[in-house]
Amino acid sequence: MSWTQPALLTCLVVLSAITLFHEADSSAVSDRRDAKAANPQGSSPSSMFFFTEGALRKIFMPESDASSFFKRRGRRSVKTQDEINAEQRQRLAADERRREYHEEQRNQFENYAEEEDDEQDERTRAQTEQWREYHHDGLDPSYEYNRHTN
Repeated sequence: MSWTQPALLTCLVVLSAITLFHEADSSAVSDRRDAKAANPQGSSPSSMFFFTEGALRKIFMPESDASSFFKRRGRRSVKTQDEINAEQRQRLAADERRREYHEEQRNQFENYAEEEDDEQDERTRAQTEQWREYHHDGLDPSYEYNRHTN
């Protein structure tokens, strides 16, 4: 029930906006008396509801132009060699960018892994050194590391 009020309010706002824009468009078009004077055949001005003749000319083109437009480049038409070359250059450039990106990512990961290994080796070395100092029994080298077990 709570969603109906916002939905109705939205519809009302959209309807008022459409009405305002229609009035703005129709104010740019001449009013009915001017339309009848410009069109002496007596056709109704409702045929000019949303579009003026200039707007119709921008939207629609003559049939001959339209048919040649679609004949020029159909879905199955053969591409020119220049188009094929341009597409190939774009593919090669994209492949090169992709290869460089992956190479850079790989180098960054290798550097990161190498630094991690170095840090781990340093921590292990420090822990081993601490263990040796703690367990040192005064003999040099320490007895623990020279003991031969049979």
